Amino acid sequence: MTGLAIDVADLTKSFDGKVVVDHLTVRVRQGEIMGFLGPNGSGKTTTIRMLCGLLVPDAGRGTCLGLDVLRESGQIKRQVGYMTQKFSFYEDLTIAENLNFVARVFDLDRRKERVAETLERLGLTNRRNQLAGSLSGGWKQRLALAACIMHEPKLLLLDEPTAGVDPKARREFWDEIHLLAAEGMTVLVSTHYMDEAERCHRIAYIAYGKMLTEGTVEQVVASAGLSTFAVSGAEPGALARRLQGRPGVDLVAPFGTVLHVSGRDRAALAATLAAEAADYRVSPDEPTLEDVFILLMNRSADNFQ
Repeated sequence: MTGLAIDVADLTKSFDGKVVVDHLTVRVRQGEIMGFLGPNGSGKTTTIRMLCGLLVPDAGRGTCLGLDVLRESGQIKRQVGYMTQKFSFYEDLTIAENLNFVARVFDLDRRKERVAETLERLGLTNRRNQLAGSLSGGWKQRLALAACIMHEPKLLLLDEPTAGVDPKARREFWDEIHLLAAEGMTVLVSTHYMDEAERCHRIAYIAYGKMLTEGTVEQVVASAGLSTFAVSGAEPGALARRLQGRPGVDLVAPFGTVLHVSGRDRAALAATLAAEAADYRVSPDEPTLEDVFILLMNRSADNFQ
């Protein structure tokens, strides 16, 4: 692949003898939005910190923004915007004061103009004098994103950026992310929200330090090889309990009064449903990204066990 913003191979990192990231290979094209999925403790945050120069890999090789991740981490930091899981700005300063502080840290020219332009872009101008500590989750998110993009980074790293944010704020946030990508910025974002993952150009599923699958959402869903049926009728809870562990059944998920039943062996799954759900309405359905997520979680071994 040409035009890669991130091109790293065999990244490895251990803490206290436990391998957190295990020979991970990541490639992200310039201007692409790549989603990182995986259970908690999978090494997503550690990987992001290695890519932006905050952690040095124990092993591995490659480049981020054309710079060596082992030898040029200092230069990488200045070209990356990193939005952490936890709000990390001064709550006793106003929005404008926080952005002025960030501008000074990066030694930006035209500080006053840059702050004003960033406030305007993120819809923060009318709140510029509001204390950061008094902001709701959605407005704190906007401030954090504003601080991340003010120095015009080439790469934006977002670590579960919308946790605890209402749906309207999440949608507005993602609209802005797509505008930034359209302008040429590369985005790597970790998320647990399936609807957010579906807004990424490509996704990668990481489980306990290992890359299990990557590609477009359609490619990842297809590669799981799941067959899915929608089952509806009386007492779906009782049926769900009967189906658990039966031949061909890998997943049973209730959606209201309908069961979403999936498995990798279609013939065995169909036979089980014929035997156990003869009095129910059964119809073929499409597997979802959430189905694949749960399947991969169930098949992954926790490296800290």
